[in-house]
Amino acid sequence: MDFNFSEEQQLLVDTVQRFVRDTYSFETRREILKSQPGWSRETWQALAGLGLTALNVPEEHGGLGNGPVETMLVMNALGEGLVVEPFLPAAVITPALLNALGDEAAAGQLLPDVASGERIVIVAHQEPTTRGEIDHVATRATKSAAGYVLEGVKNVIIGGGAADELLVTARTSGDTNDTAGISVFRVDPKASGVTVKDYGTIDGLRAADIEFKNVSVPASSLVGGEGQAFAAIEAAHDQALSALCAEAVGIMKAVNATTLEYTKNRKQFGQPIARFQVLQHRMADMFIHSEQAHSMSYLAAIKCVDPDAGERRRALSAAKVIVGQAGRFVAQQAVQLHGGMGMTDELMVSHYFKRLTAIELTLGDTDFHTQRFIAASRTA
Repeated sequence: MDFNFSEEQQLLVDTVQRFVRDTYSFETRREILKSQPGWSRETWQALAGLGLTALNVPEEHGGLGNGPVETMLVMNALGEGLVVEPFLPAAVITPALLNALGDEAAAGQLLPDVASGERIVIVAHQEPTTRGEIDHVATRATKSAAGYVLEGVKNVIIGGGAADELLVTARTSGDTNDTAGISVFRVDPKASGVTVKDYGTIDGLRAADIEFKNVSVPASSLVGGEGQAFAAIEAAHDQALSALCAEAVGIMKAVNATTLEYTKNRKQFGQPIARFQVLQHRMADMFIHSEQAHSMSYLAAIKCVDPDAGERRRALSAAKVIVGQAGRFVAQQAVQLHGGMGMTDELMVSHYFKRLTAIELTLGDTDFHTQRFIAASRTA
């Protein structure tokens, strides 16, 4: 198998890395985090100007029509810079869901604005007791004379507070954990009955808890077939898992580089601590873990669009487990090698640590994906 990147892919990598290096310094990021919204609309427009928001949008809707490999490369670079703008939810998950739902009318109305960066559309799917189970949907959509009435709660929706429009999953039939009966609706976050509680998360991102109380939406807000959205939700979820693994790999690369540089400059007993053999062994282990994670992120990018849903689950759960374990090891070792100051806000390594910790818990933690891998292997 050829793992060399094309000229276009390498140019994409170089462009995003240059953008992060030149415009998204640690101090710039800290200033963005201190701002009222906690993210930068200007940076979002800059990402759009580079064509990144159009990456996963089909060409017929004004996008670039790229795929998971290009997304992996972009997420690597954004991970190195710990970019806090909602790229994963708005530029990866939303196009993936709209493409999979196959609703040409909704795609035609939303995707051009997604590609241009003019509109941020966020998928609101996760609920308080989801814990990785994407078929767990308690939010209800009941038919009415005008269309549908939504009742329910979505929580920890990354980028939810920045959304110009929401794609809300709700159950039109069936029980809470049925795969059948789940639908997707377009909802204005400023509509009557919608309450958006925006807040910062430990890793510097912004999330929102969103409550729907007697929210009336027209029948035209339904995206795709009624009760038939689960396969599309799963497809978008799997692409998100791949992108998340890629982000973690980019962060680990930056952590290793930062830690190596620190140990070369930090002196103890009259010499750099990088010369101590025991610390060299530890940094070698960090490198090995990150390389294993790197390889698994390639597998995730290749398999996340596999038509065999069972094979996708096995590969992505395996990748999430290896990447989660590697991220935890690399982050913890980096903090220890930096000493007590490794957990202070003034050093980038503490921010890397927090983001890797959050990634391990996102879209199902290591324990969840270990169990999912075992279950998928039994049925393979």
